[in-house]
Amino acid sequence: MIFNHRKNLSVKADFEEQGSFRLRYRLEITRQNPSGSLKTVTAIMQNPSKADEQIADKSVQVLERVVFEKQYPEFVDIDRLIIVNQFAYMQTNDFKGEESQIGHRNDAAITQAILDADIVLVAWGRNNPFQERKATILEIIRENREHRTLLKTSGHPSRVRYKGFILPFELDN
Repeated sequence: MIFNHRKNLSVKADFEEQGSFRLRYRLEITRQNPSGSLKTVTAIMQNPSKADEQIADKSVQVLERVVFEKQYPEFVDIDRLIIVNQFAYMQTNDFKGEESQIGHRNDAAITQAILDADIVLVAWGRNNPFQERKATILEIIRENREHRTLLKTSGHPSRVRYKGFILPFELDN
């Protein structure tokens, strides 16, 4: 199934070809007619599926709706959504989460996306089977969280239930 990006959005992506792998380090989605606030949400998901500048995937489209259309109070005046992932390797089905799928620039891309954000949204859902990688990402958030609101999704964006979908996120210290 093809998912289009929501209307009135501009999309940029940072890709890298690595042998037979295609890696996406960052997907940046901006309102075409911004409010002028320049506020940014960085969402950290598991791994990219197929979203690029031309097409979205279900998870990206859901996040576009949540951030730009659903009028959640947490996202008032947000003009930009940055999506990064635990793993940069683009794969839709049967994802394994191997170290080679992280991408050599991925931690730097995640760090920069957090630094660019007002809000960090942990959006990999309730069940994250990649505990070692999860710990690394949480440490990156911990080191860069100053002056940022931390939120999480109640489930994976591809299985959205809009009511109660956005929750506060607490890092264990």
